[in-house]
Amino acid sequence: MNEPVIKPKIGNYYRHLLVCTGPRCSEDGASQALFDSLGAKFKAAGLDAGELRVKRSRVSCFAACKGGPIVCVQPDGTWYYNVTSENMDRIVEDHLCNGKPVEELVFHQAGATDFEA
Repeated sequence: MNEPVIKPKIGNYYRHLLVCTGPRCSEDGASQALFDSLGAKFKAAGLDAGELRVKRSRVSCFAACKGGPIVCVQPDGTWYYNVTSENMDRIVEDHLCNGKPVEELVFHQAGATDFEA
């Protein structure tokens, strides 16, 4: 007899931050360190709960292997490169808290027809 599959549950969130932690994205584990720092950064900015809650996930490869660490903000479709700890602070404050992408760090915007960052 087959056991019933249990439907998973997940808390509500406003945005989903995807961080490439693949070995070609950044050197010396910088992407994993960035991912590991997000819990504290989100909590400090109030993004760990409530209506602006941000979920975070590791991705093994985006196939965009230059200029890492690479981060993608969904559902916005905004792709960032060179996401150092300091640049992540700017992304948290400007984009995740205030809805304004950090344009000089964006290398792709989904849906843009003539995007040139």
